[in-house]
Amino acid sequence: MDTFGLRTVLDFVHATKPVPKQAVLIVNAHSRKGQDLFREAREKIEAAGVTLIAAHAVKDPSKLNETVRGAVGDGAPMVIVGGGDGSLSGTVDDVVGRDCVFALLPLGTANSFARTLGIPLDLDGAIDVIANGRRRRVDLGVIDGDYFANAASMGLSPMIGNTVPHKLKRYLGVFGYLIWATWCLMRFRPFKLSVDNGSEKRTIWTTEVRIFNGRFHGGVELAEDAEVDSGEIVLQAVVGRSMLRLIWDWFAKYFKLPARQAVSEEISGKRLLIDTKPRLPISIDGEVLAKTPATVEIAHKAIEVVVPA
Repeated sequence: MDTFGLRTVLDFVHATKPVPKQAVLIVNAHSRKGQDLFREAREKIEAAGVTLIAAHAVKDPSKLNETVRGAVGDGAPMVIVGGGDGSLSGTVDDVVGRDCVFALLPLGTANSFARTLGIPLDLDGAIDVIANGRRRRVDLGVIDGDYFANAASMGLSPMIGNTVPHKLKRYLGVFGYLIWATWCLMRFRPFKLSVDNGSEKRTIWTTEVRIFNGRFHGGVELAEDAEVDSGEIVLQAVVGRSMLRLIWDWFAKYFKLPARQAVSEEISGKRLLIDTKPRLPISIDGEVLAKTPATVEIAHKAIEVVVPA
């Protein structure tokens, strides 16, 4: 049997194994919804038939990884992580290579990873998936050794994510993001991007770059052909120096207009070498964690997640 055939058989075996009925619940209680929903989630998960070995409301986000790592190290068959895309992306590293299923409660503002996986954004719907869903093995993106679940970006988005006041984000949600995005837009300048996927090297002017493992970024479907098990990473750049192009790109993709791909280009591959002039920060699922130049890779089917049956 060739490698592809063996992988197909293994994927089928994993997909048909039942989702564990024991888990550790870990919620980012510093997030906008986390504090309010932790107790309700704990009660409803157990009522749905999933036994919680332990439940943690983590008020200090810097201790979230440590808590997940401890649960996985103690042999939890499944960890349920509640939070936004940053919380989820920051904790997937601790599940890679471990016999532990990753489940999620989308409690953030954008919830892009949950959208890509088809998980309902309401608490009851997400818990129903955990209790009655199936396993699916998915890819992760990797930037200079740091795994991420959904998307990374350079340009305007990291500028917004790195400077947005916490209270504005906490109390106004998406509307708060839009206010801050408008302010940042007036201060931002285009930059030069270089991308090498091993067979082609491109250099273009751009105002924003998105690196996708899934289809969504900021809660908007921006990369319609990107899949979480394709074995390739997708880089999308809004080309040109005009900020009006960037505004149009978001507007057209948000409303799914026919010309929504008109001002963006995509480059895909298993490994991409990227650089910018000037050097720029890279936002990984909402958290600024890297800088250019950087190496972007795909970790093919790196973790098991719970998705709708």
